[in-house]
Amino acid sequence: MKRWMGVTASLIIILVLTSFGTFNFLNKNVEVPDSLVTSAIESLVKSKQNGANKTNYIKLDKNFIGFKEALGFKESQGRYDTINRYGYLGKYQFGKNTLQLLGINDTEAFLLNAEMQEKAFKLNVARNKWILRRDIKRFVGKNINGTLVTESGMVAAAHLAGAGNVKKYLRSYGRTDFSDKFGSTVAVYLRQFEGYDISNIPQENNPQY
Repeated sequence: MKRWMGVTASLIIILVLTSFGTFNFLNKNVEVPDSLVTSAIESLVKSKQNGANKTNYIKLDKNFIGFKEALGFKESQGRYDTINRYGYLGKYQFGKNTLQLLGINDTEAFLLNAEMQEKAFKLNVARNKWILRRDIKRFVGKNINGTLVTESGMVAAAHLAGAGNVKKYLRSYGRTDFSDKFGSTVAVYLRQFEGYDISNIPQENNPQY
């Protein structure tokens, strides 16, 4: 029994770490908070011990770490090395034009550097917060098409569609939406990523890597 539990725990650890892309990737370390990993493993092991025949999902805290991991999983299933059919890059599926705005021109190096991707994401959050600063003050707390507008939802939608399309959606009160080539919309991202506390990332005009 102890041997079985040891094997199971090891498999769970591997699953948790690879699911979130937080492992030593080509010698580039990205840290995972101990509390996040520990609570996830304990939840899964407890389920196995109780003989529960169901899938258990990891519930992330509603903070910036939870926000970026949820968005990274939505975009690429947390894979740093992926390029989609339209040329979007990495864990957060950045376009080349957005990377250039952040001062990143070497896309090959970007794909091979997990730390660069994490920093680029933070910079882009700060940039989108700056662009949307007036709309954040105006619309946060309002309800549009059945969705509570929050800062994190707006920033996630800006990551998908660009801040300009988020403004159009909000200022038209949901009548003008944007859809990407996979069918994701501003409305969907506002709903899926609402309510995360991302206040620790300050807004910044034209941040550079």
